[in-house]
Amino acid sequence: MRYVLDAHTHTLASGHAYSTIREMAKAASEKGLELLGITEHSMKMPGTCQLFYFENLQMAQRELYGVELYLGTELNIMDYEGHVDMQEKTLDKMDIVIASMHIPCVKPGTREENTNAYLEVMKNPYLHIIGHPDDARYPVDYLALVQSAKEHRVLLEVNNNSLDPRCGRQGGEENIRIMLKYCMEYQAPIIVDSDAHADYLVGNHVYAERILEELGFPETLVVNRSVEEFKKYVNKDKIL
Repeated sequence: MRYVLDAHTHTLASGHAYSTIREMAKAASEKGLELLGITEHSMKMPGTCQLFYFENLQMAQRELYGVELYLGTELNIMDYEGHVDMQEKTLDKMDIVIASMHIPCVKPGTREENTNAYLEVMKNPYLHIIGHPDDARYPVDYLALVQSAKEHRVLLEVNNNSLDPRCGRQGGEENIRIMLKYCMEYQAPIIVDSDAHADYLVGNHVYAERILEELGFPETLVVNRSVEEFKKYVNKDKIL
């Protein structure tokens, strides 16, 4: 399958990434991508950009090197009730919104607590993607996760970075396989993302692709195949 987009990446603005917007867009162009999402960590992540950065994103270009740019945020889920670290008036200005669990922002809970956090955050009408729900430090009920994602039209992410041996997350491969099997059973669409924190990793889906191929995961459930398909889940008209 040809992957035409990568929706989850970070630049220098996130505080622990290493390339600029222009460098990331150039890398995307060189790899033949049509669309790149740049989703800086939201405000409670140590070292990241603050409110004025996100409020001012309307001033940034939305196309570079022939690549369409979607600029937004990776929210931090702050508690087991699904609260996040950005207000709706700012979320409304984002092209793309991901929500994830991060150790600096919320301590791992029980399986029930972590699952409830995901189920509650998926009720947020501004949310498009659940980021890396594969970390074994945050045990999850994947059946409930997949069913809720299907109900709320939220994309579940297969995060290539979680499978990189250098990544600090745990249990990625085993948990991704469990999630994908439920996605096949319930016909819940996914998005494959690099979670690149440097330009050379943009569009790198090699670890994720191997798992998808081994499972025989249907291409029709992978939104990376089409910009048009991706936009069905992230455009403003998704908000009711």
